[in-house]
Amino acid sequence: MIGSLALTQLQQIWWIIVSLVGALFIFMTFVQGGQTLLFTLPRTEDEKTLIINSLGRKWELTFTTLVLFGGALFAAFPLFYATSFGGAYWVWISILFTFVIQAVSYEYRKKPNNVLGARTYEVFLFVNGSLGLLLIGAAIGTFFTGSNFLLNDYNFVKWMHPLRGLEAAFNLFNVSLGVFLIFHARVLGSLYLANNLAHADLVSRAQRAAFINLLCALPFLLVVLGGLVTMDGYAVDPATGTVFVEAGKYLGNLFALPLNLVLLLAGLVLVVAGVVLAQFKGSTRGIWFSGLGTVLVVLALLFLAGFNETAFYPSKVDLQSSLTIFNASSSHYTLTAMTYIALAIPFVLAYIIYVWRSMDAGKMSLDDINKDGHNEVY
Repeated sequence: MIGSLALTQLQQIWWIIVSLVGALFIFMTFVQGGQTLLFTLPRTEDEKTLIINSLGRKWELTFTTLVLFGGALFAAFPLFYATSFGGAYWVWISILFTFVIQAVSYEYRKKPNNVLGARTYEVFLFVNGSLGLLLIGAAIGTFFTGSNFLLNDYNFVKWMHPLRGLEAAFNLFNVSLGVFLIFHARVLGSLYLANNLAHADLVSRAQRAAFINLLCALPFLLVVLGGLVTMDGYAVDPATGTVFVEAGKYLGNLFALPLNLVLLLAGLVLVVAGVVLAQFKGSTRGIWFSGLGTVLVVLALLFLAGFNETAFYPSKVDLQSSLTIFNASSSHYTLTAMTYIALAIPFVLAYIIYVWRSMDAGKMSLDDINKDGHNEVY
């Protein structure tokens, strides 16, 4: 059955898969959000260590999801991978650097004879959760605002800006999306800690922090949503493949694809519902409402960028160099083989859920990190 699918169908399937992985990654950034709370949420060193050990159980899943997202893009849409990672390399190197220092921090923060000191590694964790997400938001923003690249007849990439991708951080829409991701991650991090910790005072503070950070995120969310419904977009003529600027393209996509509008609105409602339940009902299960809402919102945004004859990686320098899911994808053979392999995804997800539930079978308390001095990991 899969082998009989047309190339365009496979391209659409793989944009959905890539979008889902990207959405799961944004949900997993609750780890980064929790890291940015290290200097405000805990009141004692033990509480800080408790938070770090709670997040330390999940940081590898976040990094793995990011790598999986990049790998899926490379396999399904290699021209995008070559263009963005090959041309805008400074922004991607900067992002990866923040994740490298995150890994180093969890490994060495509590090592004996730590020359740099624990606080240095805590600052590294904050950098990963702030600068890292800001740059990721700016990179995602270029799916809508465009980038400065030129492709020749042989698809050789020439980047037309000396900052090599970092210039995206000077665009209001891109920066607003990045700052929103920071505050949103702090919301998710607060809700995750409220769900994972057996510490009444910390849980109460985390629930309050989720509400405050949601309020901080709202202005930037309004800038992003306002930008999407008012900005010009990059449309593709399905007959000729010609890319052209279309007024109100992304607003038009919302109405042309009603499912997108449902996903976006339902996702926003669920994110807010998770915070409201935590703040006003004292619930510790808000992370699951806000987490599902996050996945739905990111899916809606990526569908806006890729579907309905839209260039998902537009070039501001040369419109005809813009990338679509059709001209940037792998061959029919490659996508077919990958789709057969993707049939194993439900089993992988089931295993991840099983491991997650096993790791979180009980809430983490101060006793878990202090008992005999053996259970403290990070």
